[in-house]
Amino acid sequence: MHVPQPDDNSERPYDEVIIKVVDYAYDYEVVSEPALARAKMALIDSLGVAIESLSLSSECAALVKPLLPGAGSVSGGFKLPGTAYQMDVLQAAFNMGAMIRYLDHNDAFAGAEWGHPSDNLGAILVIADVLTREALAQGKEEGIITMKQVLVGLIKSYEIQGCFQVKNAFNRVGLDHTILVKIASTAVVSWLMGLSREQARSAVSHAWVDGHPLRTFRQSPNTGPRKGWSAGDACMRAVHLATVARAGQPGIKTPLTAARWGFYEVLNKGNAFELPRPFGTWVVENAIFKVLTAEGHGLTAVEATMAASKQLQERGLDATKDIKSIHVRTQEAAMIIINKKGPLHNPADRDHCLRYIMAVVLLKNGTEVETEDYQDDSPFANDPRVEALRSIITMEEDPQFTRDYHNPEIRSVGCSIDFHLIDGTEFNTRLEFPLGHPARNEESFPMVRKKAIRNLELKLPKAGVTQIMETLDQPSFDSLAVSRFIDLFQG
Repeated sequence: MHVPQPDDNSERPYDEVIIKVVDYAYDYEVVSEPALARAKMALIDSLGVAIESLSLSSECAALVKPLLPGAGSVSGGFKLPGTAYQMDVLQAAFNMGAMIRYLDHNDAFAGAEWGHPSDNLGAILVIADVLTREALAQGKEEGIITMKQVLVGLIKSYEIQGCFQVKNAFNRVGLDHTILVKIASTAVVSWLMGLSREQARSAVSHAWVDGHPLRTFRQSPNTGPRKGWSAGDACMRAVHLATVARAGQPGIKTPLTAARWGFYEVLNKGNAFELPRPFGTWVVENAIFKVLTAEGHGLTAVEATMAASKQLQERGLDATKDIKSIHVRTQEAAMIIINKKGPLHNPADRDHCLRYIMAVVLLKNGTEVETEDYQDDSPFANDPRVEALRSIITMEEDPQFTRDYHNPEIRSVGCSIDFHLIDGTEFNTRLEFPLGHPARNEESFPMVRKKAIRNLELKLPKAGVTQIMETLDQPSFDSLAVSRFIDLFQG
């Protein structure tokens, strides 16, 4: 009779993926100046869209309020930007992540999976700020976290999330991409907290076996505002799991590869992850800034529609009277995410409907779509002209656009739009790289700054915003204590 031997978990190695993620978070030295420059842009862009969410979305403003009396004035807690609240780390991580993500205007990165690596700042900023406040209060210089460390943490979280996204499609097994926010944030937060390598591996192992959300709240007919706070939920879980590991809870050595019970078999159809390149700084250098207010896969369509509207105006034509039909060729990802027909029930539905976005741009005579245009109280939300235009727009995948979208040497977000007019004439607008794409950095960086300033001024005084931007540009910014920077954003 076979007698099973005790399983000495402490002697077995962790899954290789966990080891790679933690070793990168702890060992990699960021020296790339382009990566650091883009990280600084990503930081201010993310803080700007957080203020925008708080200012322009009543849903978001209601969501990030304190849960209980006194919960918004926790001594030593995180000072939530744009508010007078100072919160405990878990509530703050949720709120900061939700604010950055709520209106879908933070930067984006695409691959087999699509996502928004700046979501991770919800966890990174909170932990960095709270630890720094504690160190300053105790006079412990060695415990202060600098803005350079935040930028490095940002770069590393982008890289972990993005490298997984390139080849691993969580959407194909029905899981939400914010699973990667949880993994990346857990690793980077563990590093910022000074956990041992073993503790960090424990935390990341628990992140892999954590309850992972289904993607259903991003897809019709269930699209709703949870897509705005799911990243906040992931940030909160990452912070919690790091604190669990710090308390001495042991890790789970093979959460991915375990027979029958592991992630690969239970949730990934038996497939192991593919990491197509070593972790470095590639992802932050190739993320797309959302200069225009639209879902990432529709950015080129927005620009192309703006250009088409100008052509119509030059010919003295009216979009509502003179267009017979519009046909859009785009990438596979856009067909899955923003190809919607039928009723649109809320802002989350509208901002993920390419037909709605294009219709609004045409009705605004080529002016870009804005945050307010998606809201329930927008005149466009119930405008019959919008529905009339939506009804004449068709969409199909262009295989070449899909190939170029996935090609790491190209990474385009192409679309081509054919306009068929009542008078029988036709014209086409085509674009492969949107504003905000690394291929258009020279155009994009000034626009990202302008976007950040505009968003910050929604809630903060102009003099305060000027001080923020001047601080960002100072050579001493890298050595600035995180809490000193966060203090500039109080509402």
